[in-house]
Amino acid sequence: MPVGRRPAAAVRRLLLLGSLLLVPVAVVLGGAGAALAVPPSAVVVEDTAGVLDRSTLVPAVEAIDFHEPTRVAIYTYNGRSEDNLNEEVLRFARSVHPDWISADGQKWADGLFIFALDPVGRHVGTYMGEDRKVTLEQRTDIQDAAKDLLRDAQWTDGTIVGVRRAAALMNQPWYQSAGFLVAAWVSGGLAVLGAGAWLVVRGVTRSASRKEIGRGDRSYASVSMDLDVTELNARTIPESSRYGARVLEKHRTFQNRYTNTSGLAGQVHALSGRDLGRRRNLKLAKDYADAAAELDALDDVIADTNALLNRSDSWQAAWDRQLAPFRSDLSGLEQLLAKRHGQGDSATAAALRSFRDHSLRDIERWTAELAVGRTTPETALDRLNDARGRLAVLLENHAETVIAGYAKNDREAALMRKDMEAAQDGLGGRGRTYEPSILGTVYPSYHFFTVATFNSGLNAGVSSVSSARGGDGSTTGYGSSGGSFSGSGSSSGF
Repeated sequence: MPVGRRPAAAVRRLLLLGSLLLVPVAVVLGGAGAALAVPPSAVVVEDTAGVLDRSTLVPAVEAIDFHEPTRVAIYTYNGRSEDNLNEEVLRFARSVHPDWISADGQKWADGLFIFALDPVGRHVGTYMGEDRKVTLEQRTDIQDAAKDLLRDAQWTDGTIVGVRRAAALMNQPWYQSAGFLVAAWVSGGLAVLGAGAWLVVRGVTRSASRKEIGRGDRSYASVSMDLDVTELNARTIPESSRYGARVLEKHRTFQNRYTNTSGLAGQVHALSGRDLGRRRNLKLAKDYADAAAELDALDDVIADTNALLNRSDSWQAAWDRQLAPFRSDLSGLEQLLAKRHGQGDSATAAALRSFRDHSLRDIERWTAELAVGRTTPETALDRLNDARGRLAVLLENHAETVIAGYAKNDREAALMRKDMEAAQDGLGGRGRTYEPSILGTVYPSYHFFTVATFNSGLNAGVSSVSSARGGDGSTTGYGSSGGSFSGSGSSSGF
């Protein structure tokens, strides 16, 4: 037998052995009846911390199977490490969602599950009606399932995992309980579990690979259809312009990058279904998707550069696309300053607000002057670059204010500063992404300190300090304001 076929054959033998060993288990289950698998009856998201991606979260939670129809409520808020999350959740429910509380005001409402998250204070909590009640150990299990992702600031994914684990444990049939499954595992053998886990991992990897290939194909098709137009746009970009010359430098590598991306497309489409289940090929699929997406963004920038510098009929739309990242930063400032620990009443916050108001007026003036020819496109880009540079300096100043307000000592300040700088430099987490604009093409990704990277750095910094302060123990009470409330629930740090 060829060596390469031995693992698959071994798995088949293990599965056959396991199936024989599990015959007694199947007999027991035959009389137990099938467990219900129903989606949540409702999903309510109260993301007051502003950390969740609703477009990802809600469909994912709606697709989770529960044993009984269950209302799912997800609540986030920015607290402090010393806060009692249980008390805060009860306070919020009483003031905003009395429907989460039973008629007598003493318990959580029947049929309800609440997943609560404090990304700043670093707490996660789980609460449920009496008919969905699980043990304290199981509540801890639910919270622990989410913590690895939450520690990595993957708030949406962590929430999904927590809700999924809760769905598995609430109203769990006896034959799916831990004790019964332990017996089943013993009778079925560890080999079956190993083979099953292997098959699950391969299936998840295969699905992820196909998703990445689909993403790459969409971008690659767009680039391929516009190749001739991209070349025409590049030929008419004025090299005498500093911005035009820098974009043309990027274009000179365009054809080579397109050729390399074509090669990646050929490789991923030659993979079999089995091949797609391998981790190394998931990386290959992601490399293809990322390369195609960046090319797709670059050909749009080439078109915008040509339109703006030559003042073609579409110059206004091209100019609006150059303003979009700056407008996004300005519109996000107030939410940043309103966050807990955002130091919104500080002098550096006042400077940011003043800059925002002046910048919004400047944008209108620059656009009007461009429209009547009183300023050149290159001068307008210079002004935009200068303004974004000033915003970066103001954000850096405000970062020091935030650090001084939250850190209790020099060590904590150093931790926060390191995370803030890492976010600005694109070294934290997944790194900085390419900005599909003329300035984003001309300058490196770390040239601008944006509101998004400030938020990312602040969350990471507060998380690092909170972790360093410790405190992962479980809390079950509802604090001094809870009164006689005794609903099932607890919280813990991460």
